Amino acid sequence: MPIEHDIKQEKFNSDHQKVAINILYTGSWLYNINAGYLKKFGITPEQFNVLRILRGSFPKPMMLAEITERMIDKSSNCTRLVEKLKQKGLVNRVTCENNRRQVDISITDKGQQLLKKIDLGQPAWMETMGKISKTEAKELNRILDKLRS
Repeated sequence: MPIEHDIKQEKFNSDHQKVAINILYTGSWLYNINAGYLKKFGITPEQFNVLRILRGSFPKPMMLAEITERMIDKSSNCTRLVEKLKQKGLVNRVTCENNRRQVDISITDKGQQLLKKIDLGQPAWMETMGKISKTEAKELNRILDKLRS
């Protein structure tokens, strides 16, 4: 469905303005699909992002700054997200013996198991992305990477 229909705006100042609004709108739309899927697992997209990052570094623990650097939404409060995940038993947070200011964060077995459950449903969530071909996905990735460079 065209962006004009979704946001009920017939005209844009330029094609560049239209693409910017379309990217923002589509990003929000994908976020809401992802949030709805993750809700049944009791986590938010931001918490999922932290768990994915920690799974990627496993078994090596990470510091808070390293996690923040890799997050999709850099404005997320990583400290709060890690604390919520710790309360759920999905991550460990250990103060380093050699440097009391350093806190090592790692994913727990429970966190790994949750991600495995989430991954099982991922094909259903990714059906949305199946609307575009592999060639289109590569081209879209190239264009988005170019936009950020």
